[in-house]
Amino acid sequence: MSWVVLFAFSLAFFFVLLFLLSRFVGYMKKEQNMEIESFRDTLIDKDNPVGLTGEELQKLKDQQAEAQRHLREVIARIPVVQKDGRFQVDEEEIRRRKSSGLVNGASDKAGKDPR
Repeated sequence: MSWVVLFAFSLAFFFVLLFLLSRFVGYMKKEQNMEIESFRDTLIDKDNPVGLTGEELQKLKDQQAEAQRHLREVIARIPVVQKDGRFQVDEEEIRRRKSSGLVNGASDKAGKDPR
């Protein structure tokens, strides 16, 4: 039973201290004409989640844009057909390209060992 009284007293004391601290912070903000930023606002910047400098961020964005362009080009080279409402790789087109000597836009000789 005594621990319940002690817990209630400590909880009440904690809330009194919390109230006094909030009053003190409010007084200091008013006295010094300050504005305190929300901690949530400082955590993550949506445009810059890793905290890079402007130059590094722009360089990273450029690299990612170039990688996206390259990926679009590579995906566009893959022959696909729509069968049963689904896109599938066109195996006949791949066989035709292999027989004509072109694989991914390059000749088969490029991948062979010159020895």
